[in-house]
Amino acid sequence: MQTTTKALNGAEWLIKDTDPADVFTIEDFSEEQKMIEDMSHQFIETEVYPIINRLEKMEPGLMPGLLEKSGELGLIGAGVPEQYGGLGKDLITSTIINSSFGRGYSFCVAFTAHTGIGSMPILYFGTDAQKEQYMPKLTSAEWKGAYGLTEPNSGSDALGAKTTARLSEDGKHYILNGQKCWITNGGFADVYTVFAKIDGDKFTAFIVERGFEGFTQGPEEHKMGIKGSSTVQLYFQDCKVPVENVLGEIGRGHVIAFNILNTGRYKLGAATLGGAKEALNVSLKYAIEREQFKTSISNFGAIKYKLAEMAILCWIGDSALYRTGKNIVDREEELAATGLSFEKAYLGAAEEYAIECAMIKVYGSEVLDYCVDEGVQIHGGNGFSDEYEISRAYRDSRINRIYEGTNEINRLLTVDMVLKRALKGKLDLMGPAMNVAKELMSIPSFEEEEGAFAKEKKYVTNFKKAILLVAGAAVQKLMMNLDKEQEVLMNIADMAIDAYNAESALLRVMKMADKGDNAALQTDIMNVYMYDAADRISKNGKDALNAFAEGDELRMMHIGLKRFTKVEPFNTKAARRRIADKLIAERKYCF
Repeated sequence: MQTTTKALNGAEWLIKDTDPADVFTIEDFSEEQKMIEDMSHQFIETEVYPIINRLEKMEPGLMPGLLEKSGELGLIGAGVPEQYGGLGKDLITSTIINSSFGRGYSFCVAFTAHTGIGSMPILYFGTDAQKEQYMPKLTSAEWKGAYGLTEPNSGSDALGAKTTARLSEDGKHYILNGQKCWITNGGFADVYTVFAKIDGDKFTAFIVERGFEGFTQGPEEHKMGIKGSSTVQLYFQDCKVPVENVLGEIGRGHVIAFNILNTGRYKLGAATLGGAKEALNVSLKYAIEREQFKTSISNFGAIKYKLAEMAILCWIGDSALYRTGKNIVDREEELAATGLSFEKAYLGAAEEYAIECAMIKVYGSEVLDYCVDEGVQIHGGNGFSDEYEISRAYRDSRINRIYEGTNEINRLLTVDMVLKRALKGKLDLMGPAMNVAKELMSIPSFEEEEGAFAKEKKYVTNFKKAILLVAGAAVQKLMMNLDKEQEVLMNIADMAIDAYNAESALLRVMKMADKGDNAALQTDIMNVYMYDAADRISKNGKDALNAFAEGDELRMMHIGLKRFTKVEPFNTKAARRRIADKLIAERKYCF
């Protein structure tokens, strides 16, 4: 596979190699970015944690007040242009804030909803007048934002919404009728982006203010977790919305809904990874202090396994997260240099890497679920008590696999978007897939490549070949029926997530080594992940192939899959113990 120094297009990592110098990692944070990270952590420690129980009791004014405090520090408007009162920072800096605030439980939900889906539709799709009217107030958090898309009978099928809009007889208002549900920040927001169908078919976005005639809200929902987050239903009964409050183009509401979700998924991945590190830190502290059989339970191999695995998954996630963030930033700069507006450059860059954003959302939310689950296990019976922080983390985690598109939808989208790009000629999958098919018929080479990380580079190359083998065969066999084979698509998506993560980890370690950093434990992390990923890729590949192939063809592809997922024996137990021992010595996540 060819190496390139130019930023790859979305999903192009599957068929091309990346230079380690082209990726961004946590080790590359500038002094300003480190300062913003410290400020964000400090905000959670001093402003959120002391009142977390009051927040969960929905004490009036408490959550809006926290948003206003974060606005005063500039954290709300980090990614907003200076003309609207923001700091004008890039996506990487916003990612750092989202990751740091991922430790903030319900506050994180309110913050990300306000800064993301609550404000971004107006910033990126509003007219100049709309932005001038709303963005300064949203940037300071004087006004709070929310987003009304989901309805009782339309969740993943967002375009199946039933809320309607019709033009009033005098032509001055649109009259909205319908309801929205699961509206985060809905109980206290001042401005809402609401989607409705004009004349029953033109799916369109509207800016709706609290206080508009005919607009009311329901009581707060009682939820399993994120109890401090405001969640209500919205009701529209002949609600009068001024015609100048149409957001974007009439009938193009789906463009807003889907584009805002791209970076929403990316930022949710950041927040969940931040939450996962907090779950690790809480569990690590407990394990060190808890004694059984006259010794700290952190000395037990079974506990070390859990602590190390949490750290591995977090470190891998960060590697993929910041790699993708840098791709989006680079593409945004490229598009801006061609004369595109701030809005179009950002949206174009986010759309280009929508596939990677979807994968990061899936991975981050599932890593958080793993970490809180094992965190409860480390706490034993105490983990089941509300007296311990880990029980809150466990409850709050579960929603992340559902919103911003369920993980199932995001897995299906991952493969669907790749195949659509290939069909449009934007991604050359056919050539590489045919080369893999030819390779199956040839005698494998037993020559060993030389150089640093040669073995790991070969593993990653082969993981990609495994995906091309399975995906190529699936397209060829199932053709127009492939979209109905959701199990096969999800198998392929999981192979892609593992391969992208493995390559991201390798690039990060190679970059550290090139700079002369001591990366021994990070190399352990990478090697454990790759060793385990090889088995997962093999299993997902076999399950997919078994679903549509048979006979000699199936046997041949199984042989090829085995070749592409073969890795040398590696002592994962010893590596995990080294990782765990470092965590215990530092008493915190330290990678």
